[in-house]
Amino acid sequence: MMTRLNLFLFTFTILSSHLLSASASDLILTKVDRRIDLSSQIVRTTTTLKVENTGSDIVSEILLSFPENHVNHLAHLTATLNEGRGKAKTSSGVGLPVEVVHPKGVPPKLTIYSVTLPKGLGKGDSLTLDVLAVFSHILKPFPEKITQADIQLLLFQESAYYISPYAVKVQSLTVKLPDARVESYTKLEDTKLQGSELKYGAYENLPPFSYLPIVIHFENNQPFAVAKELVREIEISHWGNVQITEHYNLVHGGAQSKGEFSRLDYQARPYVRGASAFRRLVAKLPPRAHSVYYRDEIGNISTSSLWGDSKKTELVIEPRYPIFGGWKTAFTIGYGLPLKDFLFGLDGKRFLNISFGSPINELVIDTLIVKVVLPEGSKDISASVPFPVKQRQETKFSHLDIAGRPVVVLEKNDAVPEHNEHFQVYYKFNCLSMLREPLMLISGFFFLFVASIVYMHADLSISKSSASYLAKIQWEEVQATVRQVHNIISRCLTTHDKLEASLHDLSRTGDVQACKATRKSVDSSLKELTKELKSPVAFLQSSPQAAQILPKVEEVIVKERDLQEKLMAKHSTVVDCYEKKLGGREIENRVALHHQKIAALRLEIDDIMDLIDEI
Repeated sequence: MMTRLNLFLFTFTILSSHLLSASASDLILTKVDRRIDLSSQIVRTTTTLKVENTGSDIVSEILLSFPENHVNHLAHLTATLNEGRGKAKTSSGVGLPVEVVHPKGVPPKLTIYSVTLPKGLGKGDSLTLDVLAVFSHILKPFPEKITQADIQLLLFQESAYYISPYAVKVQSLTVKLPDARVESYTKLEDTKLQGSELKYGAYENLPPFSYLPIVIHFENNQPFAVAKELVREIEISHWGNVQITEHYNLVHGGAQSKGEFSRLDYQARPYVRGASAFRRLVAKLPPRAHSVYYRDEIGNISTSSLWGDSKKTELVIEPRYPIFGGWKTAFTIGYGLPLKDFLFGLDGKRFLNISFGSPINELVIDTLIVKVVLPEGSKDISASVPFPVKQRQETKFSHLDIAGRPVVVLEKNDAVPEHNEHFQVYYKFNCLSMLREPLMLISGFFFLFVASIVYMHADLSISKSSASYLAKIQWEEVQATVRQVHNIISRCLTTHDKLEASLHDLSRTGDVQACKATRKSVDSSLKELTKELKSPVAFLQSSPQAAQILPKVEEVIVKERDLQEKLMAKHSTVVDCYEKKLGGREIENRVALHHQKIAALRLEIDDIMDLIDEI
């Protein structure tokens, strides 16, 4: 790593004498104050430049230079004039235009940005420029993999000298660390570590493109929450609500976790056995947010809390498990907002004015997609965003939509909290279009009621003289007769059970006469049931519709009669044995054959009865 930095310094030394242009050489930086904030995963560099024009030509731009390894992680860059007691402002109230330029004579691995001044800087004039550069994914974990019990250590590379195409008279650097604990740092002349601040300089009379590498190895256990993708859907309803739904695909972007995870150790000492993990995030929602929910693929997550006042609403999000390095989670938060707070009118158009980025604190978003769903019938649609984004339009269909709702899609890569600025979506909408859905509902219910009235009063039955109707009636009669036969056979089987029960009572009491009386009663009941079967069986035999079911009915009747005979024979045998006072073993031997035949017949009858049930 140090070899690469030394080569970079050598390249600067060789090419620093080739200035970009005559006008650039006339500018000098009389004072440079830099402050680098390393307290979170997002690195913010605030630089105050006091620029003086020592030449005779008027200068209309100021050049800023960044090394390639920093530009690759540059997420946001702004420059503003500092006028009066440190208040950063310009005449227009916004940042100055900044764009990449490619002047000649630039050392390799450097990117040059041009800041356009609102008015030219004349000879002997000076101004103060505030530059804010925000970097994401620039802090490198070292070591790259840690266990649950380890703290998270990071590496940050920078130059102690401010890299600039202009000479610098006086400059200083202050690095704010998240904690006073620092593993190591590059120690140079005029270097001081005071608490959690590391100071380099002041350094004087530095030539253009001066470079002095420094490396800081420090502890940082702040949440490294990175949204690989965030889809924000903002749906406008002219009935008084703005519904926001945010789908997060989140990952811990810090040092990768290795080894096994112990829930017990984490619960016992979360700040020791899980210092690098995060278990909660804070989302600052707009005031008067309502109907807030937080859920994932499983369902609603109750480990969250919400509180607010007239100025803000805070949602504390706690995932189902602590997030260690490399671990992922996906969830959705949603909430409603009053329409009148965000929708306004201007020159015959309506426009939505709402924040662009995520409400979660210190969240880095690799891909941010914002979808603004406008009411159906909206036209002349345009969007105004204060920074470059990709724009396109889609169509979304929802309930009662005919042509679909227009959707403005805005996409931004590498988004940081500084991008959470307000943007506007302009469109035209006719208020009469709001009546479309209520009229559709009213019309739908009206036609439903009319159809119901027609149905209730119309005779939709089939003609009673038609062949299909007669066949339907005959089949219904066959089904009713089959059910009657089924019922009679079931009563016969119940009567059989009484005969079997009398044998159990005989074995228990030895009362032969009572057993004979039961048999006589059962025999009488079975004869009556046999008489009841004659009429339905005769009907089935005479009906053509019963041709398929009749064989099964006749079969179950025959087997039921056979079962009667076997039960009577068994009953006579057992009673006879008791009258002769034979032993239990002898009785079992005599009725064994009857047992087998009775059991087989019962199974056959049950199967046929099941088939008849399916008719």
